[in-house]
Amino acid sequence: MRIPRRYWRNLDWPLILAVLALVGIGLVVIYSASHSQLEALGASPFYYVKRQLLAFGLGSVLAVIILSMDYRAWLPWTRLIYFGNAALLMVVLVLGTTVFGSQRWVRIGPLTIQPSELAKLALVLALAKLFSEHENARDLRQVARAFLMTFILAGLILRQPDLGTAAIFICLLFTLWFVSDAKPKHILVAGSSLVFLAVVAIVVSFMGWVNIIKPYQLKRLLVFLDPYADPTGAGWNIIQSMIAIGSGGFLGKGLLNGTQSSLRFLPANHTDFVFSVVAEELGFVGAMVVLSLYVFLIWRGLRIAAKAKDTYGTLLATGATSIFFFHLVINVGMTLGIMPVTGLPLPFITAGGSTMLTSLLAIGIILNVGLRRIKIMF
Repeated sequence: MRIPRRYWRNLDWPLILAVLALVGIGLVVIYSASHSQLEALGASPFYYVKRQLLAFGLGSVLAVIILSMDYRAWLPWTRLIYFGNAALLMVVLVLGTTVFGSQRWVRIGPLTIQPSELAKLALVLALAKLFSEHENARDLRQVARAFLMTFILAGLILRQPDLGTAAIFICLLFTLWFVSDAKPKHILVAGSSLVFLAVVAIVVSFMGWVNIIKPYQLKRLLVFLDPYADPTGAGWNIIQSMIAIGSGGFLGKGLLNGTQSSLRFLPANHTDFVFSVVAEELGFVGAMVVLSLYVFLIWRGLRIAAKAKDTYGTLLATGATSIFFFHLVINVGMTLGIMPVTGLPLPFITAGGSTMLTSLLAIGIILNVGLRRIKIMF
């Protein structure tokens, strides 16, 4: 559907500029973090940068396509999108590619995608549709249905295993449930019950009675309390990350001059711990610029959600924006040693095609809702 020229004034250009700034910073930091290692392997120092640009190009095209469609036209397709993603997650468990002990990726032709990233958007679409219907957020039968939809996807992701992404799904469920006018006591009871079950799962796994949580995941959950209890093992990543961030000082060591990164003390420096590279090379100032851009992005997303013309649009924009919020809090908290190491990426900056693609699709959803915030438009 072609968007009439007079409607472009409703497009949130400040949000787009913030995204472009984050992508630009990400490309520079990815090159700085990975070039020495790639050169040592005899590969092009721009290998990850080129892949990131390719993902950005593809994601931008898909975001424009999403933007050209009225978001209400997605309603009849929500069930197909949800079950299609669930099926893709099942395919991953059977035919997926295993990397570092996790089976999260599936190859489709020349592309390798991570379906758990796309499943976040599928869940947002499904929950937005469910909770946008009158009184569903207060109807316990419908709430139970929402929990079931969430747990199906989260359970499949836990099997990969990917505890961090599964936790994001639970956070999205509670966020959309809360925004859709749920009863506070229902949220409190459900939240308390989940916390209790999580504690029980950790205890029984720690005691060795039932292996609910994988041993390495349990170690990650516990070691962040005291990384120096295992400084050369499970605590290594956190310790090196904190050293990198602290050594950056106020203005940083400068691009390409990060010692923790270039000397390979900091693992996964272009993926999970990319924020540590930002802080080491660009310092406190650079880190605050990056964080400010994320805060601005989240604020613009919530602003669009608040101005949406219907409940469905509000829930869509809120859910898409929440993805950025939870990833930001968990990823940055992980690099600072105040959150367990979960492997969650930092949107637009972490190297990864699936992450970039999902992030741009989420931005497309937010912009779509904002573009059609006026009642009689299409």
